[in-house]
Amino acid sequence: MGALGAGIAALGAGLGIGLIGSKATESIARQPEAAADIRSAMILTAAFVEGAALFAIIVGLLDKLL
Repeated sequence: MGALGAGIAALGAGLGIGLIGSKATESIARQPEAAADIRSAMILTAAFVEGAALFAIIVGLLDKLL
């Protein structure tokens, strides 16, 4: 069951980061002068999502081992 949870966490992170990139690209296309601010917010948010996903994957795999 832990491996299933880890897989779902990885899938969720992939979808989340994809949506972040999509919306950031759309925002930059609408307002090019704010590209630097949007890009830095996108990178920071993607890092938070990746960190949460990594934590969830580790917890899921540890659940399988313990």
